[in-house]
Amino acid sequence: MLEPMKKHHTKTIELHLRGPAENAEKATQILKKLGFVDTTDSVPWRDAFLEFTEEEGPAVCLRAMRRREGLTQKELSARADIPQAHISLMERGKMPIGVTRARRLGKALNAGYKIFL
Repeated sequence: MLEPMKKHHTKTIELHLRGPAENAEKATQILKKLGFVDTTDSVPWRDAFLEFTEEEGPAVCLRAMRRREGLTQKELSARADIPQAHISLMERGKMPIGVTRARRLGKALNAGYKIFL
């Protein structure tokens, strides 16, 4: 029997453009018609969530991304080939994630790995 699959967001890109100031509004309107969104008023997430220290950020992101995908620590462990005990420690901020683990987690959670660093 076929089961419905989670449909992930389409890939997006972020544009950074340089050009004549007098054409900025026209360029913005054209890009909006193509589906682009103006994010000039965005702030980095670390600035928006000051209650989390620099060390807590990756742990919070890992736990949130795992829950977003509806996975248990054990399921994520199998997907990322990382021991479940290590995932638990990383989610509690007791173990650094590191680049290698971040890449595995990013792939397993359908996310960019840099969010875990």
